[in-house]
Amino acid sequence: MPAYHQVVKKPIDGTSNVWTTVAGVANTASSSSTYLRSPYGIFVDTNSDVYVADCGNNRIQLFYQFILTGVTVAGSTSSIPTFSFSCPIAVMLDADKYLFVIDNNYNRIVGSGPNGFRCLVGCYGSGSVSNTLNEPQGMAFDSDGNIYVVDGYNHRIQKFLLFNDSCGEYLKDNNNR
Repeated sequence: MPAYHQVVKKPIDGTSNVWTTVAGVANTASSSSTYLRSPYGIFVDTNSDVYVADCGNNRIQLFYQFILTGVTVAGSTSSIPTFSFSCPIAVMLDADKYLFVIDNNYNRIVGSGPNGFRCLVGCYGSGSVSNTLNEPQGMAFDSDGNIYVVDGYNHRIQKFLLFNDSCGEYLKDNNNR
């Protein structure tokens, strides 16, 4: 299977058959801001800006609408200090525009917040106990802010509950209430 190293879009209205490049350059992998290397996941925000989990470059790239040069918003090459990743494969923004990343090779979920980035789930390595992950593949939020994680090699869906305390919000796995 060829690796195209790009994100493309096509209108769903059915009148056009034209694919448009949103991020990356076809058949070319690189770490420069215009290129991608093995992109896995995307998130499109309300402004139609595209966040790309750029697995091969261990970063999250933001491509503003109609601009093909990306900005590294998370990863070791970001202009602001964040986590170093090892093959991020999914990225999402919550309702407050905080970034959440599945860091696949480190088996964890990392999130941003008012005080910067922090590890949320799987912070001490992979495993099969309720607060660890093994090859996380996908995630989704429910209306209460809880996170559901597809825990691939453990063959399960993990639910992590959002709790509020006097210091802010935090996540706790569903099995340790």
